[in-house]
Amino acid sequence: MAKTKTQFVCQNCGYTSAKWLGKCPECGTWDSLVEETIATEKSRSFLQTEAKVQPTTISKVAKAPVKRLATGISEFDRVLGGGLVPGSLILLGGEPGIGKSTIALDVGMKIASRGARVLYVSGEESEAQTAMRAERLGTASDNLLIMTATDLAAILVQAEALKPQLLVIDSIQTMYNAELETAAGSVGQVRECTAKLLRFAKETGISVIIIGHVTKEGNIAGPRLLEHMVDVVLQFEGERYYSFRVLRALKNRFGSTNESGIFSMEENGLKEILNPSGLFLEEKDDIVSGSVITAAMEGNRPILAEIQALVARTPYGLPRRTAVGIDFNRVNMLIAVMEKRLKLDFGAEDAYVCAVGGMKLKEPASDLAIIAALYSSLRDKPISRGVMVWEK
Repeated sequence: MAKTKTQFVCQNCGYTSAKWLGKCPECGTWDSLVEETIATEKSRSFLQTEAKVQPTTISKVAKAPVKRLATGISEFDRVLGGGLVPGSLILLGGEPGIGKSTIALDVGMKIASRGARVLYVSGEESEAQTAMRAERLGTASDNLLIMTATDLAAILVQAEALKPQLLVIDSIQTMYNAELETAAGSVGQVRECTAKLLRFAKETGISVIIIGHVTKEGNIAGPRLLEHMVDVVLQFEGERYYSFRVLRALKNRFGSTNESGIFSMEENGLKEILNPSGLFLEEKDDIVSGSVITAAMEGNRPILAEIQALVARTPYGLPRRTAVGIDFNRVNMLIAVMEKRLKLDFGAEDAYVCAVGGMKLKEPASDLAIIAALYSSLRDKPISRGVMVWEK
């Protein structure tokens, strides 16, 4: 009979300790160690274990070409590197309300409409709520099967019987493994549930997409080991008050991490934006100061974006600096460069810099455009229409 023992696990990084500690020695988080009960079994020698897996040569494996499963969403396939690889485990993360469940359900509906069977499991919504969201996205095929469950063992039994080509888990924080006597969403539960899904995907060849929540710092909730276990880590980004969304690959074992997909949140769900430059250019008739058009690389394609700056006399003793969509410290550094090299005085001026449309500019070539926007607003001299500024 298996013996049980307790240990204390950090809910932030997964560090384990035999006794309770007020501060985690690994990540430095206070009051994050929670007691968990684990079962231990008698260890067996590797020589006594039956070998079920036999080694093979690369030449034999290469004779069987791997055919990717196209999702029907070109921007999603672009980020994945051409489609879903059979037996891959994909982690999709993002802030609450950003559209993770919407894009995952849309992918499942598109694949099901092409004749492939898809199993969509939700631990957060009932089957009626999932059906309501599917109606908003379009007509669902009978090849799409939905299920509301949190017991991972029951889910894997159904998946093994149905043999779908895609299994979607929404979300991994709601899944529960009965072998562990801990609450769903804890570090141990998330780690073990992900490990079981990984083993299931590799043994059956079924592609699995798991949705993960993020913390207030922007990191995917659960142990950091979670991102190392999966094959692909996708990050869904965007401002909740803007319509566009950006899908990026933080890790991709089967393709490049330089690609990105652009989507727009519409009434009927997410819509692909094949030419996203128009989203980030604000339409206006009059030429005003502080507005500059620049080109930024988003993945492997250039995107035209507009930078707006406002420089105004401050009523306070200390001037304010605000940046939206651009790194705050980067704006401060560029202002310091302008004061040093151009002999400009920003000591009594508030400076506000914004990337139009909620886009987050990380391209170093846009530094010159930020400087041009600040100078244009400071001198109240508009930049001529049709001029684009970027640093070579």
